[in-house]
Amino acid sequence: MPPVDTWSTGVAALRARFPVFARGVAYLNTGTNGPVPASAELAAREALHAATVAGRSGAAYFERWVSAPAARLRARAAEWLGAAPDEVALTRSTTDGINIALAALPLRAGDEVVTSDEEHPGLLAPLARLAATRGVRVRTAPLRELANAVGPRTRLVACSHVSWVSGAVAPVADLAATGVPLLYDGAQALGAIAVDVRALACDFYAAPAQKWLCGPNGLGFLYVRGELVRELEPPWPSYESLADTVEPLARRWHRDARRFDTVDPAPPLLAWALAALDELERVGRAKIAQAACDAADAFAAGARERGLRVAPRGRSTLVSVASERAAAAVAELAARGVVVREIPGRGLVRVSVGAWNDGDDRERCLRALVG
Repeated sequence: MPPVDTWSTGVAALRARFPVFARGVAYLNTGTNGPVPASAELAAREALHAATVAGRSGAAYFERWVSAPAARLRARAAEWLGAAPDEVALTRSTTDGINIALAALPLRAGDEVVTSDEEHPGLLAPLARLAATRGVRVRTAPLRELANAVGPRTRLVACSHVSWVSGAVAPVADLAATGVPLLYDGAQALGAIAVDVRALACDFYAAPAQKWLCGPNGLGFLYVRGELVRELEPPWPSYESLADTVEPLARRWHRDARRFDTVDPAPPLLAWALAALDELERVGRAKIAQAACDAADAFAAGARERGLRVAPRGRSTLVSVASERAAAAVAELAARGVVVREIPGRGLVRVSVGAWNDGDDRERCLRALVG
């Protein structure tokens, strides 16, 4: 029996805040970049106008447009992660956070990192460099069996919380039970499903602003478990890492996760990110996640009813449909006003279903996929 869509009364109000839908587009590609709320554009314009008119200098400017918004964004991201603000670093992307974690850990030749067969290049490329430069062995196993792949030399499990390929969810309870340090790529999870880093028992959690949080490219978040923060040196320190900028050679890093910050946030990006979170939080984190997952489940059920092959997935917002001509199918859907993406080399068309996607979006996509 197909899942019940419980979001019919709220989706219209939410999608009205995203101008992309006014163009008649079925935007189903949040897994790449989320839709932008109109309020976020206005907030970014205001920040840019202030810099244009008043200049970008002076203590008052930096406090109003950089320091205070950055602190608010760190605290807001911590709420979405289930973390404390002093455990969250501001980064440039998910991969930036992954690189920070891998570079900070004392991994060496003979150590093993276990990862899955459904990982994004943004995780695999840093792991490849780790293997080449430090002699760390990287071993791959199926995502659902990842906990069973942990062995006596495993020093880290690094994998997606939600697979970008299929929408499958990592076996988080089994991974936590291994007792091995955990690094999660949360690119397809934060803002899409409920995230609680305490319950996940992870050491690191990297995620972006631009996908399910509907923020800008160029901003991301890295959770570092509190007990680890002071143990690890910042792998590429900067002005933002320093508690004492007068004597930087003294290496007085921030005592919290700010020591891992890699971004000097531009005011328009900060304003955009905060305004987008305002829109989502107006509905509520739990409601957004439930509505999006319900809608994705309904889409997957509809795809199967029409004879389409759906990749095995979990309770997530991604649905991948098998296609022997995936790239061509994506182009054809775009011509019909349906925006999705291909997963290269997998023969899959991936559909990202958000709380803002209504039944018409889903039906248009299904009709186009069937042909």
